[in-house]
Amino acid sequence: MNRRLIILALAAASLGMSSMAKQPASVLDLKESITDDAIIYPESFEADAQKMLESWYLKNYTDTDDRYRTSANPSTSAAVMRQRLAELPTIIDMPYNQIVRSYIDRYMEKGRPMVASLLGLSTYYMPIFEQALEAEQLPLELKYLPVIESALNPNAVSRSGAGGLWQFMPASAKGYDLEVSSLVDERRDPYKSSQKAAKLLHDLYDTYGDWSLAIAAYNCGPGNVNKAIRRAGGDPQKQDFWSIYKYLSPETRGYVPMFIAANYVMNYYKEHNISPVLPTRPLVTDTIGISNRVHFDQISNVLNIPIEELRILNPQFRADIIPGSAKRQYMLILPLQQVQAYIMSEPEILAYEAAKYARRTDANPGDQYAAEIIESDTNPLLAQSPLDADDMLAEEDEEDVAVAPPARQSSNMQGNTRTITHTVGENETINDIAELYEVRVTDIRSWNSLRRNAVRPGQSLTIETAVPESRLQANRTQTKQQPKQQPKQTAPAQTQTNKTVTPTPKPKQEQQQASNNKKNNNNNSKQVASNNKNNNKNNNNNNSKQQTANNKKNSKQEQQANNKKAGKQQANNKPTEHEIKSGESLTTIARKHGVTIEELKKANNLKDDKIRAGESLKVPKKSAASSKNSKNNKQEQAPAKKNTKKKR
Repeated sequence: MNRRLIILALAAASLGMSSMAKQPASVLDLKESITDDAIIYPESFEADAQKMLESWYLKNYTDTDDRYRTSANPSTSAAVMRQRLAELPTIIDMPYNQIVRSYIDRYMEKGRPMVASLLGLSTYYMPIFEQALEAEQLPLELKYLPVIESALNPNAVSRSGAGGLWQFMPASAKGYDLEVSSLVDERRDPYKSSQKAAKLLHDLYDTYGDWSLAIAAYNCGPGNVNKAIRRAGGDPQKQDFWSIYKYLSPETRGYVPMFIAANYVMNYYKEHNISPVLPTRPLVTDTIGISNRVHFDQISNVLNIPIEELRILNPQFRADIIPGSAKRQYMLILPLQQVQAYIMSEPEILAYEAAKYARRTDANPGDQYAAEIIESDTNPLLAQSPLDADDMLAEEDEEDVAVAPPARQSSNMQGNTRTITHTVGENETINDIAELYEVRVTDIRSWNSLRRNAVRPGQSLTIETAVPESRLQANRTQTKQQPKQQPKQTAPAQTQTNKTVTPTPKPKQEQQQASNNKKNNNNNSKQVASNNKNNNKNNNNNNSKQQTANNKKNSKQEQQANNKKAGKQQANNKPTEHEIKSGESLTTIARKHGVTIEELKKANNLKDDKIRAGESLKVPKKSAASSKNSKNNKQEQAPAKKNTKKKR
């Protein structure tokens, strides 16, 4: 009987031991014992460490002693690493296991230059992250999430499209009111993205009540974490990252271990002979609201700030443009000592090359020459142009003609300044217009959004001037008195292309003058006829003697006239000098002096059409061919130009 009882007791004990062996290990044991040989390293590990060290910020604000290159990584036991992680002052658990060790070794061995760079960049970024986490009352150890997300590169973009320091996806960014456009990407803004990332982490922790699950959900999304929890079974409130580890994707499995490794590396780098890139001078910044569209080049040139520094401090502006407006203000980050300078110099900054950086808001069809030139016989628009096809092509090759915005009303008055719409005349340059209205060329370009100094005949320009009308008339008179070749005002009834053109009606004064001239001509004709009759009657007898004397006299006068004409011809053969003004091209100079471009190039030994303002050009004599072509062109252009004005 006793023997039977002993056997039953031994059997019960063996069953109890086997049942205990089949029970799953506790979560605490799993954290310490879990292993994984198929570890995937994230994209942040692919960061070019050498390029990070050569970045503008690390070169200008930091320095290193290169200890990470000269000193080897000491051997560290698992027990020591476990003890160091346990001593970190963190709320989030930092367990040690084989997976965490693999990421620590990757940082401390192959990634030593990268760690040195991360330590140098952290002197600028970590205070920003800590401020955002404090505002949401979150654990400060979360500030190392951007280390594994982007390697502290605000311009980092993953293969899946996540961007910025905290690697927001575009949809998540817009859900948290971050602007993502072609000009502005607030995912790259260190301040705004940190604020939104802290709010997102707060929301995730409220959902799961566990920081390891919240961090995993930040990486792969709550949906994937929920699926893993359901597959793991059991009470969702008692699950953590390690209990659902094998149900997560391979990329997310390493996320929490790598976060633990980043905390270890950023705190115990000295024990592994890694020297941080230390700051050589503090980078203290402040922000200023910008309500105007401004380019980094304008700020850089006026305030003498390197444009690379502006890009480092403001990576959210993707095209170096701050698109500020009255409806939307953007924050510009500047070194503290430059904020006051910007406030004092803002008008000068906005005016610096304003026409170059101004945004085009209006475009009228036909303001610029067409890209394809069609013969005038088949293109009525080209037939009305004051330039022929060759001149149009030459001008497009040499200079861009900017489109002028719609002219403002001339009644727009501001004090003594009034706005005038000026139509560019034939052979008129932007310098001539500036002298006429006593304004600067740069002002004319700014008012009319001109990129260069080129203007063309018939173009409408908006001019703001305070010059009285009387002085304007005097300026116009002085301009007309200058020796310029003006096109003929009267046009023939029929051109060489056999196109009939209706003559323009003459004013009453011109008609009266023509009538008086006609009467005078009739009277003169009668008087001449009477005189001829009397002379013939009186000199009939002396006709032969007078004829001989006249022949000798005419011969002598003809000889003198020929000599005089030859002298003038020889003087005309000498080339004249033309000083090149700003905005002039070979085309405009050739048209001004009635010669061809080829004649100009030949006279000055020019191989191409490039000329510079301030230089002098030799203008050859006006050849018969060019004179004839110029005359024909003027005759054809005059009626077309008038008809164009009538249509408008």
